[in-house]
Amino acid sequence: MIQCAYALYFFIRVFWLPSAAHLLVKDRQPVSIIICAKNEAANLKENLPSILSQRYSNGSDSGGDGALYEVIVVNDASNDNTAHILMEMEQWYGNLWDVVILPDAKRALQGKKHALSKGVEAASYDWLVFIDADCVPASHDWLEKMVAPLAKGKQIVAGYGGYHQDEGLLNAFMQWETMHTFLQYSTYTLAGLPYMAVGRNMACTRQAFLQAARSPVWNALPSGDDDLLVSIVGDKENTTIVSDPDAFTTTTAKTTWAEWRKQKQRHLSTGKYYKPAIKLLLGLFGASHAGLWLCFFALLFFPHPLTAIIIMCVRCFIYWTIWAATASRLGSKNIIYFLPFFDIGWLVYNFAFFPYITHKDEKNWK
Repeated sequence: MIQCAYALYFFIRVFWLPSAAHLLVKDRQPVSIIICAKNEAANLKENLPSILSQRYSNGSDSGGDGALYEVIVVNDASNDNTAHILMEMEQWYGNLWDVVILPDAKRALQGKKHALSKGVEAASYDWLVFIDADCVPASHDWLEKMVAPLAKGKQIVAGYGGYHQDEGLLNAFMQWETMHTFLQYSTYTLAGLPYMAVGRNMACTRQAFLQAARSPVWNALPSGDDDLLVSIVGDKENTTIVSDPDAFTTTTAKTTWAEWRKQKQRHLSTGKYYKPAIKLLLGLFGASHAGLWLCFFALLFFPHPLTAIIIMCVRCFIYWTIWAATASRLGSKNIIYFLPFFDIGWLVYNFAFFPYITHKDEKNWK
């Protein structure tokens, strides 16, 4: 009953996700795109051209003098070829700037938070868009669609950041987990309970960022800026979702389970700083999911297993239908056939990462 209540109150809202509209030129305001980079020379060389070729201008050609946006790359004490790559690209793009943080620089904030603060300080404009160096926008209209809600008065815009499809079980599970996370935070936002976004594809106003940065919990972790910003500032009036495929970003998935585990430890460390009501809702959902499967397997050995099978079939029909529709919308149809296995796999996932969800912190952002 608890699992079905979540599906029918929250997750079914995925069918009503709004799509971003094009902005009229007169409604456009200048935008600062901020990228925090630490030893990202190869990714910057590959992905920056797509970010710098967005069709977001004052009526002239995008890129160059007509562009109504700037791209600020914060070089956070890199020891690779990042500085050289940026120097070369700045000769070609007049709206590309870099901010350098030296290895021995004093840091007022932990990890990525310090780099972000330097990027926002250097930003010329009040509309801010965040993307990671290893991400590429899905289209030349990515920027316009991500900031369109800001023109309508929103302060925070959460987008979708997916993974390039590749072979292997790890890649498929990462796509499923990312899809499931999006399903949760997008439908919670539609229900008036925003609690997170992904830093590789989000937008906000400078005011919202500065308000979050003044919170006592902002510097609790070296990362988690995306979730904390939404958790601290977001509400049902000022936060929205953009689910237009042209507004997606994609990145390359981790190739080993050890790398993925390290990444998830960092991501999940933020959850303990959510608002109490959100922690209760997310915790109850995870507990009911675990209880459902454990009870199901146990009841198969009792005198009336058919009852357990019927109940589980009803629940799975509801969930797998919603998950399949979400996967199709996000361009991840290849994982639909794995849904029964990943449903059970998520039980193992929650048990494995329980310490980081509840009390442990990951201390590095790279």
